[in-house]
Amino acid sequence: MSKHRTRPLMLIALAAAPLAQAQEIAPQPASPQACTSVSSDAARLACYDKALGNTPQLTAEADAAAQLAKQKEAKSDDTRAISRVGDFFRADGQDQPKEEAVANAGRGSLLDRRWELAKDSKLGTFQLRGYKPVYLLPAFWTSDTNRTPQSPNPANSVNTPQQLDSTELKFQLSFKTKVVEDLFGDNGDIWMGYTQSSRWQAYNADASRPFRETNYEPEAMLVFRNSYSIFGWKGRMSGISLNHMSNGRADPLSRSWNRVILNFGLDRENWALTLRPWFRIKEDRADDNNPDIEDYMGRGDATLVYNKDGHEFALIARHSLRGGDRSHGSVQLDYGFPITNLLRGHVQVFDGYGESMIDYNHKATYVGLGVSLLEWF
Repeated sequence: MSKHRTRPLMLIALAAAPLAQAQEIAPQPASPQACTSVSSDAARLACYDKALGNTPQLTAEADAAAQLAKQKEAKSDDTRAISRVGDFFRADGQDQPKEEAVANAGRGSLLDRRWELAKDSKLGTFQLRGYKPVYLLPAFWTSDTNRTPQSPNPANSVNTPQQLDSTELKFQLSFKTKVVEDLFGDNGDIWMGYTQSSRWQAYNADASRPFRETNYEPEAMLVFRNSYSIFGWKGRMSGISLNHMSNGRADPLSRSWNRVILNFGLDRENWALTLRPWFRIKEDRADDNNPDIEDYMGRGDATLVYNKDGHEFALIARHSLRGGDRSHGSVQLDYGFPITNLLRGHVQVFDGYGESMIDYNHKATYVGLGVSLLEWF
């Protein structure tokens, strides 16, 4: 393989290396002292959690302490007034067990480990963290290759069929960093995230192995810690983000949209559920590459993840939330399983519309097989 063809793989390895370090799997320590050799802050914290017995059982204990604190807060007005007078005269730095308990609800849960929600889980700003899964799928097959991408905008419709193979290589990089911590007291963090996924016709020698489609997705997110229960699920987080997604191509292949996304996260034991309704920021119709994209790539999605003993199943469902001819959606299933301490096998199955931006209104089934460095949790 020529030098210019190996360059993308080198870039993948270089970009993914710090992510793997930032999210490395914590060892099984014999004592807390063994954790001092762990390089990254996040993994070292996880190591201490294991050494000191901070398991999901302690997450339940943190939730119970927070619930008890809330119950104590719901007392008579007279008692509450006396309590507030006492708070007023409390010396700086004196323990405040009620506030501490509520602020640490959910410590060690799935969403807390990924978003640093609990007060004692905060790791500071400007550190590289995993966001969405990071994987390489050397085999990524589709049931229906989209050789003539179409759009209601005539300037964004392809009339000459492209020479494409049904099997290609797909990879995804994704990371985030916290830029502001505790914006409102001890809650409210601002994160900056970036996700890039590419579909490379690596086996298409006749067409000089082109990159068929790359999607770029930067976003800014304001995330809050929550503490509530609903049907046995613990509401851990809510947030709002500004998201841009495009493929960086010229017409007629250009596709893009901007969204305001709401985010609600809940978890319980080994499960995590994220609900994301969104609103597209409208563009001038004459310049809109994909005016009907919401009817295909949806107006919201739900992500359900099950993680246990190194195995992770993730189901992502999107829908247009419209009926009749405007009813479209997709389902994606990912399965990650351990191979080594830092490397996992990864299987991906997608069915529906919008596997990528260029295919936003194209329906097909996709099956991928490869490896991953990071999963959702």
